[in-house]
Amino acid sequence: MGLGFLFYYTGILLEHAERNWFIGIRTPWTLSSEKVWKKTHERGGTLFKISGILSIFGIFFQTYAFYFTIIPILFVTLYTIVYSYLEFERETQ
Repeated sequence: MGLGFLFYYTGILLEHAERNWFIGIRTPWTLSSEKVWKKTHERGGTLFKISGILSIFGIFFQTYAFYFTIIPILFVTLYTIVYSYLEFERETQ
């Protein structure tokens, strides 16, 4: 349950993060474009909040609670990396 709240709060912070070298989704593509940074962090923040809610639902299915936490976070991590790359490619064309 604690991880669920942590992921949800991380989503809130990501949505408001300014471009920097220390905090946020720091891929080469997000760091080189302000527009890509904003789009990636808006989408990533929303997905992290959804992952947090799914993690909290793991309380009701204790046998599968680990999967309710790990699978959404792995998906969000991979998705945001690919999304930032695709947004950067779209912007540079």
